Amino acid sequence: MMLEISNLNVYYGESHILRNVDLSVQPGQMVCLIGRNGVGKTTLLKTIIGLLKPRSGQIKFDGQLINLKSPDQRAKMGIGYVPQGREIIPQLTVKENLLLGLEARRKLPKSQDISEEVFALFPVLKAMLTRRGGDLSGGQQQQLAIARALMGQPQLLILDEPTEGIQPSIIIEIEAAVRLIVATTGISVLLVEQHLHFVRQADYYYAMQKGSIVAAGSTSELSQEVIQRFLAV
Repeated sequence: MMLEISNLNVYYGESHILRNVDLSVQPGQMVCLIGRNGVGKTTLLKTIIGLLKPRSGQIKFDGQLINLKSPDQRAKMGIGYVPQGREIIPQLTVKENLLLGLEARRKLPKSQDISEEVFALFPVLKAMLTRRGGDLSGGQQQQLAIARALMGQPQLLILDEPTEGIQPSIIIEIEAAVRLIVATTGISVLLVEQHLHFVRQADYYYAMQKGSIVAAGSTSELSQEVIQRFLAV
């Protein structure tokens, strides 16, 4: 199992946010976490990457318990993260933003070249290497943020609402790139997403309500009832 979460409980102060969460992601699998705003999805992602500490429960990555690992240790183990809002560095060029992704590798490569695989997934970035990140459109920034995470050679890529605020034509490109990443690299993907078409690209879904997982299954069997309850359609 690439990621295995069991009986996870997380609090903000005295507020009980995540309640007995169980979730797993297998190698080469794309898993989507759905649910309306404010149910704890981003809290779960932040706990997986080490920004929040659980009160109880276990997080295992590649068979290893990582509850006490710092965010940078988790990144070097192979967990890549693209936060909501992308968080690229606007003053740096596209190339400089991409090279920052190398910091997550266990060993820094001798060459500072950007792999052709990244450009194959996101061709638009190749033509924009010298442009500042802040001058890119929202969709281009999202592609840059995903590409930067891939530069760290993760085994698990975590995406928090990658299509939020992005025009439909770019959503299709990002969807296709994420599917291709899973199909060609064997990287596992865990994403939070509201866009139904993108949700259906995943192999498996978990639905969250009030901090708990309340439904799960193959996305090929997503019922209209689940869509109505958990997606802002």
